[in-house]
Amino acid sequence: MNTRFLLTMFLTIFLVACGQDSPETLGENSTGNHKEVTVEEREKTALNIESEESDPAAESVAEEDQAEEKATKTGDSPPDQSLSDLKAHYIDVGQADAALFEYNDGNQPYTILFDTGDWQGNEVVTYLKSQDVSDIDLVVVSHPDADHIGQLDDVMQTFEVGEVWLSGNESSSDVFQRGMEAVINSGADFHEPRTGEEFEIGPLEIDVLHPDNISGKSNEESVSLLFTYGSTKFLFTGDADRSAELEMMESGMDIKADIIQLGHHGSDTSSDPAFISAVHPSVAIYSAGAGNSYGHPGERVVSLIKKSGIELYGTDVNGTIVVTTDGENYHIATNKDGTVSPGNTGDSQSTGEKADENLPAETEPAPPKDAPANNSCININSASVEAVQGIIHIGPARAQDLIDLRPFNSVDDLSRISGIGPARIAEIKSEGLACT
Repeated sequence: MNTRFLLTMFLTIFLVACGQDSPETLGENSTGNHKEVTVEEREKTALNIESEESDPAAESVAEEDQAEEKATKTGDSPPDQSLSDLKAHYIDVGQADAALFEYNDGNQPYTILFDTGDWQGNEVVTYLKSQDVSDIDLVVVSHPDADHIGQLDDVMQTFEVGEVWLSGNESSSDVFQRGMEAVINSGADFHEPRTGEEFEIGPLEIDVLHPDNISGKSNEESVSLLFTYGSTKFLFTGDADRSAELEMMESGMDIKADIIQLGHHGSDTSSDPAFISAVHPSVAIYSAGAGNSYGHPGERVVSLIKKSGIELYGTDVNGTIVVTTDGENYHIATNKDGTVSPGNTGDSQSTGEKADENLPAETEPAPPKDAPANNSCININSASVEAVQGIIHIGPARAQDLIDLRPFNSVDDLSRISGIGPARIAEIKSEGLACT
């Protein structure tokens, strides 16, 4: 044997006999995660073990602390913590949409506004002030049509707003441009929500059901949200149509809700029977103007809701509607008593009496700008898509463009519609039917 071999053998036997690891078991080639432990850390570990062994109650306390810490991090409330009342106000804003959520988490108040009414009125700011609102955590605008984004600029300029959500679809209307300018100037955060996103604002959970993406289809791609407070759920879909509703169903997300705001003001374009069945609401609420020219709510929708045994309320009949819930139970108060029927005007159905004296009196909407002296003209800012086709040079395609581009400051503004030039504007004005 050579000398080197004997020395190696001797060193190996010596290391094994002393109980030490051979060099190959440490460092990068180790089969486990090796961590050096200092004397200080060993003493800490020994103290912890000794403490647990000497005081069995400490383990129980530690587990409770960990559970409380986990609840705080995940946003879950401890099982014995009761929720304060949440109020969902479906504000009477005529032929438009606006809803206000108010609730507290301890001493922390929260306020959320979904849609902002029509550009011709000031009901939203007036109503929020009547509820002592001074700041808003979140403003959601379902889509850029003037009857949903209409008073966004006033809201942004009147209240301190933390964040604004929009679909991302745009409009060339002055109302949209003013609203976006107000958002930018406010310094509020901005987000475009997409299907599958989840948020928590205090004890309120928000699930985004729609849109998955956008392609410029304003109504169809309305921001649609499911609000969950305790076990009570509210669903808002803006002007999403029946095809969008079916997309929500096919997303695999839970869309069940106790209270649904019917899409597109109760129009026949929304509220697919399969969608209503999947949502399985106990209460349906729509927002529409009394005697509106669109025929909202649609006869098919009213019949579907009533045959399904769902309670039906509408702002045209009931005025402002307030749902109050503690997260488990809820009750509904209305500004007026009345029963919804297809194509009702609200005036003929309402008793004019308040069902709840705590609700503020209704605010009269501001009259349309440049209202004509006679009633025979076709108001291009409020007439239905069918009605505007009575104007010369306005066929089905241009009628839809007209609806999408509203509001107009004057008849001359119709030049914003593709194919309407100075000559056609002159003919439209000469006809005398179109007005603002």
